[in-house]
Amino acid sequence: MQETNATHVVDSTVEGPSRREFIRAAGAAGLALALPGGSLWAQGADPKNTLRIGFISPRTGPLASFGETDPHVLALVRKALASGLSVGGKQYAVQIIERDTQSDPSRASQLAKSLINEEKVDLMLAISTPEVVNPVSDACEAAGVPCLSSVMPWEEWYFGRGAKPGAPSPYKWSFHFSFGVGSFVRAYTAQWGLIPTNRKVGVLYPNDADGNAIRANLAPELAKAGFTIVDPGPYENGTTDYSAQIARFKAEKCEIFNTFPIPPDFAAFWRQAAQQGYTKTVKIAQLAKTGLFPSTMEALGNLGFNLAGGAYWHKHFPYTSPLTGLSGVALADGYEAASGKQWTQQLGATMALLDAGFAALKTTADPKNKAGLAKTLGTLNTETMVGKVDFTKGPVSNVAVTPIIGAQWVKAQPGAKHKLDFVITSNADDTKVPVGAKLISYS
Repeated sequence: MQETNATHVVDSTVEGPSRREFIRAAGAAGLALALPGGSLWAQGADPKNTLRIGFISPRTGPLASFGETDPHVLALVRKALASGLSVGGKQYAVQIIERDTQSDPSRASQLAKSLINEEKVDLMLAISTPEVVNPVSDACEAAGVPCLSSVMPWEEWYFGRGAKPGAPSPYKWSFHFSFGVGSFVRAYTAQWGLIPTNRKVGVLYPNDADGNAIRANLAPELAKAGFTIVDPGPYENGTTDYSAQIARFKAEKCEIFNTFPIPPDFAAFWRQAAQQGYTKTVKIAQLAKTGLFPSTMEALGNLGFNLAGGAYWHKHFPYTSPLTGLSGVALADGYEAASGKQWTQQLGATMALLDAGFAALKTTADPKNKAGLAKTLGTLNTETMVGKVDFTKGPVSNVAVTPIIGAQWVKAQPGAKHKLDFVITSNADDTKVPVGAKLISYS
């Protein structure tokens, strides 16, 4: 029998969860949704009583690590919504339509326009990096479709799309919750104070949306906090020779290293840094954008041990998903059991986006009314798996700020299932999160 599942609509270039993974993640009730005529979402469902949700993320390309856990999370959410969503006493079927950007901003924009114009989505969800989130948000803003996004610094989302400091927000339809420069400042200054250093920071920031925003906003704040910033200048994504930057960091004796690259670029840089002797002098190597997921860390071999990272979610965050009822540990353990892979922080972040999106749908007067839903998003104050998402506090309209927690990749204990363990080393940005280990010097 050919399986169909109207709730699992995915780009033809991306495989959804396998039957086995879907069964494990969603259980028997979820499996029923995959059978013809076995759910509310069978063909012929009344579009007036069906909520269509677009979900856009990178599943392939250099940013694929961000989308690796999406099939598992979406299967869990579909299980939770097996009976539909009740809004104001009315029951709606829910259809989640997935798309893969292939890590291409132009494709992200095209996919968003297709979901808007052809699939007629009621709400758009977009996640992970400016290459995905900004073009999707722009498409929704132009078309008048509510959009909620996460996992990229909020300054790049807000100012990077044209908003001006001190001016009213130009956005009516797009909303974003995530960490920001202040989150990194709090996390880094706390983390970097845990080990004695000369407070000289070699920074490797690319010539892209992330790198340019971090150079303009984060680096000055770190300097104000008493760190000396050594910046050899922007580099282009895909650079293969970092000898000049490494020589500068060695000459300046930078004992702290900080970078915001795509994963392949960091791997190339760090291997060259080891070959040229720089890694032997580094006490804290602090990564962002890369260094988030175990697969990219394992690819570095022994060079991955003791690299410091930031956690926008960790399985030991003390929060539960209101949509699925899962704790962080339950979500992580369930993913490992279903996939055979190590949990990643993207699990909780993706779940939080869905938590917040469906919280808005549940609390709005009419989820099919786009203007009303956008207004609801602008005042949303809800709990998610990453903690509270509160759009009533700012720092600017259309934005809610969530934390970054200091963490480190360490060699796992003998007999552990995985080679690396991701441990929490500081919690300055959310003191409710428990610290689990002391920071270890890289060299």
